[in-house]
Order: sequence, then structure tokens, then C-alpha cells
Amino acid sequence: MTAPTTGTLRVNGATLHYEVRGRGPLLLLIPGGAGGAAAFDGIADALAAEYTVATYDPRGMSRSTLDAAEAEQHVAEHADDAFRMLELLSPHEPARVFGASSGAIAALHLLTAHPDRIERLVAHEPPVVEVLPDASEHRAFIARVQETLHAEGPMPAMAVFAAGLKRDGDTTGPKAATTLPPQAAARAEQTMANLPYFVGRIVPGFMAYAPDAHRLQELSDRLVLAGGQDSRGELPYRSAAFLAERLGRELLHFPGGHTGLTTHPAEFGELLRKAFCAAQARRVTHGEGPSTLG
Repeated sequence: MTAPTTGTLRVNGATLHYEVRGRGPLLLLIPGGAGGAAAFDGIADALAAEYTVATYDPRGMSRSTLDAAEAEQHVAEHADDAFRMLELLSPHEPARVFGASSGAIAALHLLTAHPDRIERLVAHEPPVVEVLPDASEHRAFIARVQETLHAEGPMPAMAVFAAGLKRDGDTTGPKAATTLPPQAAARAEQTMANLPYFVGRIVPGFMAYAPDAHRLQELSDRLVLAGGQDSRGELPYRSAAFLAERLGRELLHFPGGHTGLTTHPAEFGELLRKAFCAAQARRVTHGEGPSTLG
């Protein structure tokens, strides 16, 4: 793995740690869940052959510190952090952006707030449950997660959260452990350290977010919504698929499930590269603005 160039960026209420690899047009990778910049270690080097690949620890995660440790977290503020990264690393040209899970929610808001700064966005399973017809059930689910957190602690709360993400009717216990790539296994300790912050402040703040569907419709020519081949029926997949249908777009399927980025890094990274290359080829061939893969 190539050692990235690292830096820090002061933003409103936080200091962000970021990493940069490669040369070429900017590709900003926004991590989700309890992960940080290291979540992309499995794909960043390969993508850096064509792009300046940048990623960062979201505010409050890993090496990105908050000025006020107990501050509530809001999607708009996290999206503004990503915007500040674009302004720092690609001030004169729009960038390609990939967001995973909660990072994809921040990326959707970034697109609606600063569309001129994004050439193409691939959003993988953003759990925007407010778009679903049964959104009220999921609000109650998130409330149960928070009640469990305050009564029993972060690990029981994460168990409730994980159970609520399963596909409808899935009552099976935990699946057999997947053998992770060595880099992913080494990240486990840091991910565990981030869990209390994730379940306590990212989950309630982000899963209450309702995207501006009308604005996304206007910008859908530069948006690709994606899901995992193995996560059909699970809550984040359902949210992404419902939003894609509402926007009249097909869902792009990546290998693996919600965490396919970790479990299938080579295949995941290659499909992501193709998603951005297809958009570039179409513009060159047809003289069009950004448009959806396929």
C-alpha cells in the first residue's frame, strides 16, 4: 500500500484529518458508519492510478477532533465539511465523489447544496429511511436504539441497530464470520472505539434526514444510486432502491452487501472506477453533461 500524504483542515467546530494519493482529477471518498479514511485503504491505491484520491475521517471519528465533544451532529454540517475538502483540493474544477452509508447521506446533501462542485456522485446505500412509505416505523426503531444506548450502553444499542437493518422477515442469528482482508482486520480496534459516537450521534442525526427529492430529481443526471448485490431487502438497500425508483434511475449493484467495500475491495473498486469512466466516456462521445451509468 502506498503511504498517503496527510494533512489537517480546520472547519466549523472541528479539525479534520485527511489523506491524499495519486494524481489527476479529484475523487473524494466519504466514509460511513464507524469508519474513517482507512475504510478506503483497500481501493485507494488502485484508483490513485487515475485520480487524486482524497478521503478523511469525518468529524468526531478517529483522528478528526470536535471542539465540543458532546456536540450534536447534523448532515448539513458534515456535507459542508466535504465541501471544504473540495474547495481545498480541487478549487477550480468539479470533482467526482463517492459516499458510503452515512457518508452517502452527507454526499447527497453536498450535491443539493453545491451541485457546481460535483461532476459525478456515486452514493452507496444511503439509509435515507425518511423516503420510505413506512418511515414512521423506522423512526420508532431509531428511538429504540437510543433508549437501549442510554439504558444499557453502546454494544447492546448496536445489536438493536444491526437487527433493525436486516431484510424483512429475516430472524436468523449472526451469519458466519467473513474472513476480512488483513488491512480491514487491522482497522477493527479503531472502528470499535468509534462505535459509541456513531450510535449515539450519527445514527439519530443522519437517519432522521429527509433528502430534497425534488432537487435530486433536477440533478439526477450526475447521481448514481447504488446497492449491494447481497443486501437486497435490508433497510439501507431499500432506502437507496426506493429513492432511485422515485428519481427514475436504475440502481447500480456493487459486489457484496452493505460493507462490500470491505469484503470485496478489488471488485468494488473496479466497478467504482468504471462508473466514473463511463460517465466521462459518454460526455466525450456525445458532448453531454454528467449522466447516469448506462
